[in-house]
Amino acid sequence: MRNLLVLLLLVCFLTPILSADENTKAPEPNTKASGRVEAAGTVLDEIQGAPDQRIPEEVLGSAECVAVVPSMLKGGFVFGGRYGRGVASCRTPKGWSAPAFFTISGGSFGLQIGGQAVDLVMLIMNKNGMNQLLTSKFKVGADASAAAGPVGRHASANTDWKMRAEVLTYSRARGLFAGLELAGAVIKQDKDSTREFYGRMVPFKTALTGEIEAPKSAYPYLSTLAKWAQQASK
Repeated sequence: MRNLLVLLLLVCFLTPILSADENTKAPEPNTKASGRVEAAGTVLDEIQGAPDQRIPEEVLGSAECVAVVPSMLKGGFVFGGRYGRGVASCRTPKGWSAPAFFTISGGSFGLQIGGQAVDLVMLIMNKNGMNQLLTSKFKVGADASAAAGPVGRHASANTDWKMRAEVLTYSRARGLFAGLELAGAVIKQDKDSTREFYGRMVPFKTALTGEIEAPKSAYPYLSTLAKWAQQASK
């Protein structure tokens, strides 16, 4: 019953956002896997291109994996819901891995009203967080701790961002929403998008550990990720 209520609320609150997107002829990155890869690269490039509102170089340079969800939909009225499709890549000895496709979904309860589309970036900061990601299904806040990441060109040396969470989250919002939080969200492999992109089923772990070569269609995301990660390491 609660799942049905969350679905109905999402439809009610997000319909105006989707209509607005259609009116402005915005891209629809969630419809095709290849489009989502390109959109993920654009999101990361735009966020890191901001002078003061960006992922600090020290944080990005320390991340084991980077996951991007272009236009995750969120909405609620006391009860809330979220759903999105994203792409992730992890560091390997040969560079960044081939992309792995996932969905993120879940409900929440608390002081919240409205709806919005959010570009979400998640940084997996250590091996335990990476291992949870490799299972292809985990719950944020339960299987892996999460926290809002610091923002700015550089992270303050006296902050505990590297120790306090296995997943650091960043968002760029369009629309209105209050009381938004990520705890409780479930992340699992998007099998449909995986088959669409690779032409076959590729296990989550196979992609993220570098066991397969990334196709050229993955370059819009991987080249952008490599560019900013290299700049961060310098």
